[in-house]
Amino acid sequence: MATQVLQRVGKGLHKTKHGLQGNAPVAIAFRSLSGFKSLFVRKVDPRKDAHSHLLAKKEDNNLYKIQFHNVKPECLDAYNELCEATLPSIHADPEYPCELVGTWNTWYGEQDQAVHLWRYRGGYPALTEVMNKLRQNKVTGARISPAHWLLAFMEYRGERGKMLLSRRNQLLREFSFWNEPTPRPGPNIYELRSYQLRPGTMIEWGNYWARAIEIRQQNHEAVGGFFSQIGSLYTVHHLWAYKDLQSREDTRNAAWNRDGWDEVVYYTVPLIQQMESSIMIPMKSSPLK
Repeated sequence: MATQVLQRVGKGLHKTKHGLQGNAPVAIAFRSLSGFKSLFVRKVDPRKDAHSHLLAKKEDNNLYKIQFHNVKPECLDAYNELCEATLPSIHADPEYPCELVGTWNTWYGEQDQAVHLWRYRGGYPALTEVMNKLRQNKVTGARISPAHWLLAFMEYRGERGKMLLSRRNQLLREFSFWNEPTPRPGPNIYELRSYQLRPGTMIEWGNYWARAIEIRQQNHEAVGGFFSQIGSLYTVHHLWAYKDLQSREDTRNAAWNRDGWDEVVYYTVPLIQQMESSIMIPMKSSPLK
């Protein structure tokens, strides 16, 4: 099926060469490296509103934070134990308007990495409230077995810092056409597909995926779709769940047999500057099992 898409791209190049134009003009530049490389730059219509207003859900004001922690290899087990003892306490405390959506270790991709996804109901004010309370050490505390000693958040952060090589985060909104991530039983593996889009193409991406997501719901594999607000901009994250790697391959291959999927690939590939796929395994405390 991928061959069909390449053939269609080739036909599009041939038509452009002879002066034919569609509704969405595309400029093609060729560079000779080993063969040739084509760069698609789509014309973007001027917008009169922010992407977050056009793409995010109107009925709620959820804000998401995704954290990527690169852990020292020799500290990964201790880091996981530390997180499993502390993060659920924040999630369960009614004083904090935040929820731990999922927490994982990367299996294939960036090694010795942990990924945490938080939801803040109430947007930026909720995020600020949580951060202020955590700095004041107002977390009830967490038990670390077998010592059973209470750990305040600032102590947790200090211990965590000794185990990390680097860390980064992003603040995200969820696309209106994706379902809100909810706890699901396991065991599952999770795939985080991250796309760095060309500036100015987020609306176009959202329009295509608003139709495409129905094609990718056949096995309930779609978990959540997000776009960045703070951090690396024009970044999109799609989160998928599968029973195993073979199920992932079968599900993705089956999508090519459904009407419309080849169109989505054909029109969205030119919008992408860079993409990455990571396979993740849930930690014991993750609501997404």
